[in-house]
Amino acid sequence: MILAIESSCDETAVAIIHRDQGAPRLLTSLISSQIDIHRQYGGVVPEVASRNHALRIRPLVEQALADANVTLEQITTFAATNGPGLASSLLVGLSYSKGLAAASNKPFYAINHMEGHLLSPFLDEGQVPPHLALIVSGGHTLLIDVQGFNNYNVVGRTIDDAAGEAFDKVGRMLHLPYPGGPEIEKLAHSGNPDAFDFPRAHIQDAPLNFSFSGLKTAVLYQLQKLSTPKKHLPDLCASFQAAVIDTLVKKSLKAAQQTDHKTITLSGGVACNRTLQNALRTSAQGTGIEIKTTPNHLTTDNAAMIAFAALLSSENRPPDPLNTPIDPNLKVT
Repeated sequence: MILAIESSCDETAVAIIHRDQGAPRLLTSLISSQIDIHRQYGGVVPEVASRNHALRIRPLVEQALADANVTLEQITTFAATNGPGLASSLLVGLSYSKGLAAASNKPFYAINHMEGHLLSPFLDEGQVPPHLALIVSGGHTLLIDVQGFNNYNVVGRTIDDAAGEAFDKVGRMLHLPYPGGPEIEKLAHSGNPDAFDFPRAHIQDAPLNFSFSGLKTAVLYQLQKLSTPKKHLPDLCASFQAAVIDTLVKKSLKAAQQTDHKTITLSGGVACNRTLQNALRTSAQGTGIEIKTTPNHLTTDNAAMIAFAALLSSENRPPDPLNTPIDPNLKVT
């Protein structure tokens, strides 16, 4: 019976997972979002985020226990995200979870946020088969050759802006509400993806790596040329989104073929983009590659994925010491 906490950015989340045998059972997964708070600033303010984590974490833990109909004494293991993320936010969740573990003399696991995303497509199954993982979030864009749990090899990563970050920055350029990704996708539905010829970056010596900073700059230059940008918003959004998705899809299929995987998983906050999901599936038709997408409720930051990663960790390695620090720049290894 594992209680996990996620507080790497601006969502405070708590989940409880249990496995006797077979597939795990997610007893509860609660998320307290701060989007409405940070929208007025056009992005996440770290100090505001950490202050709200501190206010919300105890009531959320108590609510999770009540919803799962378990007591704190019945929890056998505690876990929390220790990176990557905002240092001040990570500290809140990690400290609270370590405090619960210390007070009850129970095991504690520090979980890599990106590993949580990577494993999330398999939560209902409880096992992680070999596959190629595409993780697309606000801070990361990764292609990972996965042979099984804790057996990962990063074959592609962003060298500048992540895809989700590019969505949010372009959203700000277009004066759209924060977060920009869902707003761009919404407007893109009524736009022409071929209206503007935005670049698709190719990195000569690392063809599976990503770069979106040039695309972002191209959108800025195109905006400066338009006398009435608002009139072209749907076309700008559709053309920008098409450039991002085209890059993600082509590199993912190429990576799957190079690593000889027959399954590509899609996870991370941007994974809820339906146009991306459909493009991956359409491009994979006839290749023998299956596309496995993460359920929408597990795409954005959540504690269910952290609980699942902790469950697999508890079955495969010893607990972490209580002096395990946060690591805002933690990598997937």
